Amino acid sequence: MQLSYYDTLETRSADERAAAQLAGLRDQITRARAAKNACNLDGPDIQDFSDLAQYPVLRKSELSKWQKENPPFGGIAVSNVAHVFQSPGPIYEPGGITHDWWRMGRFLHACGIGAGDVVQNCFGYHLTPAGMIFESGARAVGATVLPAGTGQTELQVTAARDVGATAYAGTPDYLKVILDKADTMGIKLNFSKAAVGGGALFPSLRQEYADRGIACLQSYATADLGNIAYESAAMEGMIVDEKVIVEIVTPGTGTPVAPGEVGEVVVTTLNPDYPLIRFATGDLSAVMPGNSPCGRTNMRIKGWMGRADQTTKIKGMFVRPEQVAALVEKHDEIIKARVIVSRDGEMDAMAVQIEASGGDDMAYARSVIDVLKLKARVDVVAPGSLPKDGLVIEDQRKYD
Repeated sequence: MQLSYYDTLETRSADERAAAQLAGLRDQITRARAAKNACNLDGPDIQDFSDLAQYPVLRKSELSKWQKENPPFGGIAVSNVAHVFQSPGPIYEPGGITHDWWRMGRFLHACGIGAGDVVQNCFGYHLTPAGMIFESGARAVGATVLPAGTGQTELQVTAARDVGATAYAGTPDYLKVILDKADTMGIKLNFSKAAVGGGALFPSLRQEYADRGIACLQSYATADLGNIAYESAAMEGMIVDEKVIVEIVTPGTGTPVAPGEVGEVVVTTLNPDYPLIRFATGDLSAVMPGNSPCGRTNMRIKGWMGRADQTTKIKGMFVRPEQVAALVEKHDEIIKARVIVSRDGEMDAMAVQIEASGGDDMAYARSVIDVLKLKARVDVVAPGSLPKDGLVIEDQRKYD
């Protein structure tokens, strides 16, 4: 079990952590209130963490509205911006180049990645920040980065062999694509560690990697917040990062749930360059009691347990109900549509059922790629065929 720590913050006492984070929270609210847009900061002076629950929750839809009114960052007190990224919405996120701006080094260290490792970074580098998030973390732990991005799997295999890649960073299922391609090419790769995110790590897939001699751990991060929580070698829940404050609240209310109950993950970041206060992720999780057996003392959560709304992550990309609505609006013949997510072996699979009175099937398929940003099987069904249950995204995957 990994018993080497990234820094002393990981093993400090609860009282030390609370005092430091409370001071950081007060500073963050002061900083955010000085910005042009502080309309979500009506709340009391912070005396203890329970006061934070009296502040409004900030949702992506609200952030998107602010950004349209006051581009690019909605009037939030953003500073030290080196990059601007875009996520579906569109929502624009700042990025910095100060030491490990997204705090991913802590997770990579927990994976055992460090100096001497070559990390094949298969997260995207175009518009979205995932590639840069993991690259900054790799630099923080002294590893060398192969900025591979996505696609061109045969080239990925060749590059991994030629540079001696020892660690993989990317979505959970793409590593299997690389390994399977290497098998067909008769090439043995040297991966022994994998740091994954952006999708569910199914137990069967983790076991397949273990059978190949690859230790695979996962992080929970977002483009807006950076690293939120991460696994250690103990693999008992996900340890909350030291520079965020996590609340679990009743979806739609912002009211904290009872300890151990499932609710929506709401995060306040202590990053002074991008002060997000009570930012709602839309993800469900629950707090775990006690500390991790690895010796890290911060709060643990159970990891990703679904979405508070119908937004679903497929192949590392979010698909949102409003995108499905945009698909319907794009063609007069479409009455309604439904995205169905399943598994094909160890890979995500997506089908789009389109209820239409005619039209061009190929045009529908092109629109799916254009609007949903993913390829999918398109099934055109007769009017009245789709269930009248309010679902526009149906996730059939099993997470246990």
